[in-house]
Amino acid sequence: MMAQLQQGGPDEKEKTTALKDLLSRIDLDELMKKDEPPLEFPDTLEGFEYIFNEKGQLRHIKTGEPFVFNYREDLHRWNQKRYEALGEIITKYIYELLQNECHLKKVTLPVDAIESEPKSFIFMSEDALVNPDKLLVLIHGNGVVRAGQWARRLIINEDLDSGTQIPYIKRAIEEGYGVIVLNPNENYIEVEKTKAQIQLSSDISDEPAEKRERKDKIQKETKKRRDFYEKYRNPQKEKETMQIYIRDNGSPEEHAIYVWDHFISQSAAENVFFVAHSYGGLAFVELMIQREAEVKNRVTAVALTDSVHNVWHQEVGKTIREWMRENCCNWVSSSEPLDTSVESMLPDCPRVSAGSSEALGKSSYWSSHRAGRAGSGDGRKQIHVSAFISDAAQELNHFDFRIVA
Repeated sequence: MMAQLQQGGPDEKEKTTALKDLLSRIDLDELMKKDEPPLEFPDTLEGFEYIFNEKGQLRHIKTGEPFVFNYREDLHRWNQKRYEALGEIITKYIYELLQNECHLKKVTLPVDAIESEPKSFIFMSEDALVNPDKLLVLIHGNGVVRAGQWARRLIINEDLDSGTQIPYIKRAIEEGYGVIVLNPNENYIEVEKTKAQIQLSSDISDEPAEKRERKDKIQKETKKRRDFYEKYRNPQKEKETMQIYIRDNGSPEEHAIYVWDHFISQSAAENVFFVAHSYGGLAFVELMIQREAEVKNRVTAVALTDSVHNVWHQEVGKTIREWMRENCCNWVSSSEPLDTSVESMLPDCPRVSAGSSEALGKSSYWSSHRAGRAGSGDGRKQIHVSAFISDAAQELNHFDFRIVA
């Protein structure tokens, strides 16, 4: 039996013979000619042959069908690059909607930027800084989304109302709110590396020369094997780039603090409200840590949606945790009925169910959500969360809100 295993049994020999026969029939030269198409894509929706219909759904101009990711079979990377290229066009399209439909103005950051330095921007309503009553601030999560978006995937696969902040911005403006839309993922610009920079980055090392030579040899052999096996799938070498960060806006946390210092804290609104999703919740908590007294003095209530903040990892002090318990509420994905209290291991704000058991990244429709804030001696006041949040002393109409990734 042992001898048979060592030599390979009949089944193994038969499989080996079949595999050799199959390989002998493959023309490797012909296979390698089937290179990946160029990573060149249209720069307009029309070029992709897609358009948003009257319902805000992305549809093919000719067939009326939804977006198809696997445009070319067995070319996942190419399909992904195509999807990303379409996503960049949609980002610009949303920017246009913020300006043309929501009548928001685009404001460049840093406010004192010179022409040659990298820049970011936010959007705000004309009355954002002068509205004496109320101001709503929106912060999306991390990833590829930009100002005005909750989730690119929902925009492409569902509709604009699902994946963008536009319905909430419009409703907030109708209800008399000033609005500021943050852009926390616009942190840097990418520029192509020069040959000198590429060589410099590979030469810089503190390792002994002998060890570096061995490592370089291994890396070259590994690269040679990888290049051979991936030529069919990934034949195009992409350009090497470097990131140049935007001054004082190099991360979502920096961005939130910068916008607070230069805009929100300078606004005339008596009541400031935040809606922060996912990593936006972490950025808000960091803002509280850095500007505790100011935030407590100006912010009336905060609605968090699947926030990823962590009061232990962020070293949040006791006074901030107490304030969060009174002024914040975090709606999270849960199979429990809407607004049901959800147990949390963290001693911060209340967590309540979003009314859906779907994991983060799926859309959950919220109706009649409320961010609770403790009243002073008169029981618990309710602040309804929607595209807007009411003044803590009042009740506002309910408005659908979606948890998105």
